[in-house]
Amino acid sequence: MKITAIGADISNNDTSCSGNLIKSLQANIPHLIDLGAQNAALTNITGDDVVISAFVEDDLLEKINRGIVDILTENSEDLGDVNGISPTPEGAGEGISYAEAHIRQDRFPDALILAFDTYGGESFVGAAANSAIKAARGMEGVTDVSDEIVPGVKKIPGVGYVSDKTDDPVVVATLEDLESVGVVAGAMVGAALGNKNVYLVKRGAPSYVIPGSVILSVTAYMNGNMMDLAVPFEERTRILRV
Repeated sequence: MKITAIGADISNNDTSCSGNLIKSLQANIPHLIDLGAQNAALTNITGDDVVISAFVEDDLLEKINRGIVDILTENSEDLGDVNGISPTPEGAGEGISYAEAHIRQDRFPDALILAFDTYGGESFVGAAANSAIKAARGMEGVTDVSDEIVPGVKKIPGVGYVSDKTDDPVVVATLEDLESVGVVAGAMVGAALGNKNVYLVKRGAPSYVIPGSVILSVTAYMNGNMMDLAVPFEERTRILRV
């Protein structure tokens, strides 16, 4: 089994996602269950980017990926990133973001999804995403982490190809147990925020930041239940007065 996560900018503006867009995407998520996904959800809303994630059996990965892209296409306000998908590497353009990771069969499907949004395609966003990936890799309680962001054309199973101009990366990590959620998420978010001009935001927050900045949302997706971890992290990181 795997988690698959596909992110895209299909908003009609550069800073946020409208209520109508969010509502229409959520209304179509059950279609992925009909296609065979164990669970599926609109997990991240970060500035003008959305991420749809699903827990799927390996042999259904391509089918579910196509289903996610169909939902993004049919409900888009602006095709934007969807237009960057190509059936050949040569035609690949700035497109959707993709991440996947394995889940052990004897575990409940628990995962973390980090989504980044740039205002102007800030070049350091890949390094910020890779910091989170490297922080999780090898940690106790981590089953698998998605691939690092690297230069070159990327193949998305069942969908096609996108170029390395894709600038709003998605990162996923799968977990061994619920107790690992806080520890692993803390390490990943901390690593990402250690990069210059990276800011943690709540799910659905617009990208009201000075250009040259990157925003990040983090969602725990636990056996089909979602939690925006920006909320508890905001409380956990309050400085106690003495």
